[in-house]
Amino acid sequence: MEANNDKLISYLEALATPRSALVSKMEKLAREDNVPIMDLVGMETLLQLLRLIKPTHILEIGAAIGYSAIRMAEALPYTTIVTIERDEQRFHQAKAHIKEAGLEDRIHLIFGDALEVLDTVKKHAPFDLIFVDAAKGQYERFFSMYETCLTHSGTIITDNVLFRGLVAEDINTIEPKRIKNLVKKIDRYNHWLMNHPDYQTTILPVGDGIAISMKRGDKHE
Repeated sequence: MEANNDKLISYLEALATPRSALVSKMEKLAREDNVPIMDLVGMETLLQLLRLIKPTHILEIGAAIGYSAIRMAEALPYTTIVTIERDEQRFHQAKAHIKEAGLEDRIHLIFGDALEVLDTVKKHAPFDLIFVDAAKGQYERFFSMYETCLTHSGTIITDNVLFRGLVAEDINTIEPKRIKNLVKKIDRYNHWLMNHPDYQTTILPVGDGIAISMKRGDKHE
Protein backbone atom coordinates (compact mmCIF):
# COMPACT_ATOMS: atom_id res chain seq x y z
CA MET A 1 0.00 0.00 0.00
CA GLU A 2 2.88 2.34 0.84
CA ALA A 3 4.27 1.96 -2.69
CA ASN A 4 0.85 2.86 -4.09
CA ASN A 5 0.76 5.92 -1.83
CA ASP A 6 4.15 7.02 -3.15
CA LYS A 7 2.85 6.67 -6.71
CA LEU A 8 -0.26 8.68 -5.87
CA ILE A 9 1.82 11.44 -4.29
CA SER A 10 4.07 11.59 -7.35
CA TYR A 11 0.98 11.69 -9.56
CA LEU A 12 -0.54 14.58 -7.57
CA GLU A 13 2.74 16.46 -7.54
CA ALA A 14 2.93 16.17 -11.32
CA LEU A 15 -0.59 17.60 -11.60
CA ALA A 16 0.17 20.59 -9.35
CA THR A 17 0.13 24.04 -10.90
CA PRO A 18 3.64 25.13 -11.92
CA ARG A 19 5.24 27.39 -9.33
CA SER A 20 7.09 30.66 -9.89
CA ALA A 21 10.84 30.65 -10.37
CA LEU A 22 11.33 31.98 -6.84
CA VAL A 23 9.12 29.32 -5.26
CA SER A 24 10.89 26.58 -7.23
CA LYS A 25 14.23 27.98 -6.06
CA MET A 26 13.03 27.88 -2.45
CA GLU A 27 11.86 24.27 -2.83
CA LYS A 28 15.29 23.34 -4.15
CA LEU A 29 16.99 25.18 -1.28
CA ALA A 30 14.80 23.36 1.24
CA ARG A 31 15.72 19.97 -0.23
CA GLU A 32 19.44 20.75 -0.26
CA ASP A 33 19.61 22.31 3.22
CA ASN A 34 17.00 20.06 4.87
CA VAL A 35 14.71 22.99 5.67
CA PRO A 36 11.31 21.78 6.97
CA ILE A 37 8.82 23.30 4.54
CA MET A 38 5.42 21.82 3.69
CA ASP A 39 5.43 19.08 1.07
CA LEU A 40 3.85 20.04 -2.23
CA VAL A 41 0.57 18.10 -1.84
CA GLY A 42 0.08 19.42 1.69
CA MET A 43 0.85 22.96 0.53
CA GLU A 44 -1.63 22.80 -2.33
CA THR A 45 -4.27 21.46 0.06
CA LEU A 46 -3.62 24.29 2.50
CA LEU A 47 -3.91 26.89 -0.25
CA GLN A 48 -7.23 25.47 -1.41
CA LEU A 49 -8.52 25.55 2.17
CA LEU A 50 -7.49 29.18 2.42
CA ARG A 51 -9.28 30.02 -0.82
CA LEU A 52 -12.44 28.55 0.73
CA ILE A 53 -12.02 30.24 4.12
CA LYS A 54 -10.94 33.58 2.56
CA PRO A 55 -8.96 35.00 5.51
CA THR A 56 -7.77 38.58 5.11
CA HIS A 57 -5.28 38.54 8.00
CA ILE A 58 -3.15 35.46 8.78
CA LEU A 59 -0.67 34.70 11.57
CA GLU A 60 1.93 32.05 10.79
CA ILE A 61 3.96 30.52 13.62
CA GLY A 62 7.12 29.21 11.98
CA ALA A 63 8.29 31.12 8.90
CA ALA A 64 11.42 29.06 8.14
CA ILE A 65 12.69 30.50 4.82
CA GLY A 66 9.38 32.21 4.00
CA TYR A 67 8.02 29.50 1.71
CA SER A 68 4.52 29.08 3.15
CA ALA A 69 4.01 32.81 3.73
CA ILE A 70 4.93 33.63 0.14
CA ARG A 71 2.73 30.87 -1.25
CA MET A 72 -0.21 32.01 0.87
CA ALA A 73 0.29 35.62 -0.19
CA GLU A 74 0.45 34.63 -3.86
CA ALA A 75 -2.74 32.55 -3.57
CA LEU A 76 -4.63 35.23 -1.62
CA PRO A 77 -3.82 38.63 -3.13
CA TYR A 78 -6.13 40.46 -0.69
CA THR A 79 -4.48 38.95 2.43
CA THR A 80 -1.78 40.23 4.80
CA ILE A 81 0.40 37.84 6.78
CA VAL A 82 2.36 38.15 10.02
CA THR A 83 4.93 35.37 10.42
CA ILE A 84 7.35 34.49 13.23
CA GLU A 85 10.79 32.88 12.96
CA ARG A 86 13.29 32.26 15.76
CA ASP A 87 16.25 30.92 13.75
CA GLU A 88 18.39 33.90 12.75
CA GLN A 89 19.73 32.42 9.52
CA ARG A 90 16.29 31.33 8.33
CA PHE A 91 14.85 34.69 9.38
CA HIS A 92 17.28 36.51 7.08
CA GLN A 93 16.64 34.01 4.27
CA ALA A 94 12.90 34.56 4.66
CA LYS A 95 13.40 38.33 4.64
CA ALA A 96 15.40 38.14 1.42
CA HIS A 97 12.85 35.85 -0.25
CA ILE A 98 9.93 38.08 0.75
CA LYS A 99 11.76 41.08 -0.69
CA GLU A 100 12.55 39.18 -3.90
CA ALA A 101 8.86 38.27 -4.19
CA GLY A 102 7.89 41.93 -3.84
CA LEU A 103 5.67 41.11 -0.87
CA GLU A 104 7.22 43.28 1.84
CA ASP A 105 4.02 45.34 2.09
CA ARG A 106 1.87 42.24 2.77
CA ILE A 107 4.15 39.91 4.77
CA HIS A 108 5.40 41.21 8.13
CA LEU A 109 8.25 39.11 9.52
CA ILE A 110 8.90 38.98 13.28
CA PHE A 111 12.20 37.66 14.66
CA GLY A 112 11.94 35.74 17.91
CA ASP A 113 10.64 32.69 19.73
CA ALA A 114 6.86 32.40 19.34
CA LEU A 115 6.64 31.68 23.07
CA GLU A 116 8.17 35.09 23.78
CA VAL A 117 6.74 37.53 21.20
CA LEU A 118 3.03 37.41 21.98
CA ASP A 119 2.91 41.08 22.99
CA THR A 120 4.48 42.09 19.67
CA VAL A 121 2.09 39.90 17.69
CA LYS A 122 -0.94 41.28 19.55
CA LYS A 123 -0.23 44.68 18.01
CA HIS A 124 -1.17 43.13 14.64
CA ALA A 125 -4.22 41.21 15.89
CA PRO A 126 -6.90 40.10 15.38
CA PHE A 127 -6.31 37.35 12.81
CA ASP A 128 -8.89 35.43 10.79
CA LEU A 129 -6.61 32.42 10.62
CA ILE A 130 -3.56 31.12 12.48
CA PHE A 131 -1.24 28.60 10.83
CA VAL A 132 0.93 26.64 13.27
CA ASP A 133 4.02 25.07 11.71
CA ALA A 134 6.81 25.38 14.27
CA ALA A 135 8.20 23.26 17.13
CA LYS A 136 5.83 20.28 17.29
CA GLY A 137 6.42 19.70 21.00
CA GLN A 138 4.99 23.18 21.73
CA TYR A 139 1.80 22.95 19.68
CA GLU A 140 -0.60 23.06 22.63
CA ARG A 141 1.19 26.08 24.12
CA PHE A 142 1.18 27.88 20.76
CA PHE A 143 -2.53 27.18 20.32
CA SER A 144 -3.48 28.31 23.82
CA MET A 145 -1.35 31.46 23.67
CA TYR A 146 -2.31 32.68 20.23
CA GLU A 147 -6.00 31.79 20.10
CA THR A 148 -6.41 35.02 22.07
CA CYS A 149 -5.42 36.81 18.84
CA LEU A 150 -8.13 35.08 16.79
CA THR A 151 -11.33 36.67 15.50
CA HIS A 152 -14.75 35.55 16.75
CA SER A 153 -15.17 33.01 13.95
CA GLY A 154 -11.51 32.30 13.24
CA THR A 155 -9.68 29.11 12.28
CA ILE A 156 -6.43 27.53 13.47
CA ILE A 157 -4.63 25.14 11.12
CA THR A 158 -1.83 22.95 12.46
CA ASP A 159 0.64 21.10 10.23
CA ASN A 160 2.54 17.85 10.90
CA VAL A 161 -0.02 16.39 13.32
CA LEU A 162 0.44 12.83 12.02
CA PHE A 163 4.26 13.00 12.21
CA ARG A 164 5.15 10.57 9.43
CA GLY A 165 2.38 8.23 10.62
CA LEU A 166 4.14 7.56 13.92
CA VAL A 167 1.11 8.68 15.96
CA ALA A 168 -0.66 5.52 14.76
CA GLU A 169 2.19 3.18 15.76
CA ASP A 170 2.66 1.28 19.02
CA ILE A 171 4.46 3.88 21.14
CA ASN A 172 6.61 1.16 22.75
CA THR A 173 8.18 0.30 19.40
CA ILE A 174 9.33 3.84 18.59
CA GLU A 175 12.99 4.76 18.95
CA PRO A 176 14.95 6.83 19.85
CA LYS A 177 13.50 8.17 23.08
CA ARG A 178 13.48 11.76 21.78
CA ILE A 179 11.20 10.79 18.89
CA LYS A 180 9.01 8.69 21.18
CA ASN A 181 8.50 11.67 23.50
CA LEU A 182 7.66 13.92 20.55
CA VAL A 183 5.12 11.41 19.23
CA LYS A 184 3.50 11.32 22.69
CA LYS A 185 3.20 15.11 22.70
CA ILE A 186 1.69 15.24 19.22
CA ASP A 187 -0.76 12.45 20.01
CA ARG A 188 -1.77 14.23 23.21
CA TYR A 189 -2.22 17.46 21.24
CA ASN A 190 -4.45 15.72 18.68
CA HIS A 191 -6.70 14.30 21.40
CA TRP A 192 -6.77 17.68 23.15
CA LEU A 193 -7.78 19.36 19.87
CA MET A 194 -10.51 16.87 19.07
CA ASN A 195 -12.04 17.35 22.54
CA HIS A 196 -11.63 21.12 22.75
CA PRO A 197 -15.03 22.60 23.72
CA ASP A 198 -14.50 25.82 21.76
CA TYR A 199 -13.41 24.35 18.41
CA GLN A 200 -14.56 21.81 15.87
CA THR A 201 -11.53 19.98 14.51
CA THR A 202 -10.94 17.71 11.53
CA ILE A 203 -7.59 16.09 10.75
CA LEU A 204 -6.80 15.50 7.09
CA PRO A 205 -4.34 12.68 6.28
CA VAL A 206 -2.65 14.89 3.68
CA GLY A 207 1.06 15.61 3.63
CA ASP A 208 2.19 15.03 7.21
CA GLY A 209 -1.30 15.60 8.59
CA ILE A 210 -3.23 18.88 8.71
CA ALA A 211 -5.60 19.72 11.59
CA ILE A 212 -8.31 22.30 10.88
CA SER A 213 -9.84 23.78 14.04
CA MET A 214 -12.77 26.13 13.53
CA LYS A 215 -14.07 28.32 16.35
CA ARG A 216 -17.60 27.46 17.38
CA GLY A 217 -18.59 31.00 18.38
CA ASP A 218 -20.80 31.77 21.37
CA LYS A 219 -22.96 28.66 21.13
CA HIS A 220 -21.36 25.22 21.24
CA GLU A 221 -22.90 22.88 18.74
